[in-house]
Amino acid sequence: MSQTPHMGRREFVQLVTGFVGAVMGAVIGLPAIGYLISPATKRRQSEAWIPLGPLENYPVGVPTLFNFTRSKVNGWEKTVNSYGVFVVRHPDDSVTVLSNVCTHLACRVNWVPENQWFLCPCHDAQFGLDGQVLGGPPPRPLDSYTQDAVKIEDGNLFIFFKEA
Repeated sequence: MSQTPHMGRREFVQLVTGFVGAVMGAVIGLPAIGYLISPATKRRQSEAWIPLGPLENYPVGVPTLFNFTRSKVNGWEKTVNSYGVFVVRHPDDSVTVLSNVCTHLACRVNWVPENQWFLCPCHDAQFGLDGQVLGGPPPRPLDSYTQDAVKIEDGNLFIFFKEA
């Protein structure tokens, strides 16, 4: 370093080079850091109103299966899960919405019209039209959507889905 109060050419070039390098590093580095951190800061949406279509699509007294999918993003990994519900429409246009997942081992139940029950193919569990256990090993009835989780707007049926 020189003892003069004025900056020399070498010091000026070093200072400008350091400044330009810092600006270039910030321009490139800050977006890269944001890209790496952003998946951890995103809020995961695990609940939503799912449209099940017009109420007229569901015949009165006949459980009708409706399948839907939900995407879940965990960091950079995206998974799509399939869900299903049985909709039972009553004569007064109220509905009962039951999960199609057996409460014993999470197998998918099917409606058997000849017997008027839901049947789990895994262990022959039977559930009534209201989801109550009729036979087999299930510890509880089929999960159902409560009346505050079911709504009908403009003739369309919606359920409030919460992902576990």
